[in-house]
Amino acid sequence: MSILSHTAKTDLSNSKDKLHNASADIAAEFKSFVSDVESLIKETASLTGDDLARAKIKLNQRVISAKQTVNGASHTVLEQARKAATHTNELIHEKPWAAIGTGALVSFVLGILLAQRSSSERSAR
Repeated sequence: MSILSHTAKTDLSNSKDKLHNASADIAAEFKSFVSDVESLIKETASLTGDDLARAKIKLNQRVISAKQTVNGASHTVLEQARKAATHTNELIHEKPWAAIGTGALVSFVLGILLAQRSSSERSAR
């Protein structure tokens, strides 16, 4: 029997997809925002009076739009992190010895790798 139930695996997979999409949305929004701000800076270099005021309003609207996009994506990230923490907690409570064994195995392997790295650094000197 698998350590993770099919439902938990599906939920984790969906969470991973949502996190990937949210991070892609944030990256795309940031690139678009920077591009828009650069364009506005170039356009406003020679503006005065009412044209400059309109450009400031446009920039402010763009900043508000970027904040909303990032806030929505960060909400998704937080929600998925909570789900992952809940699933992890359930798994640890259902199979504590499997979790302890996995932690011990990972620690053992890391210890071996670090010891080999340390000894190879000493021999290189």
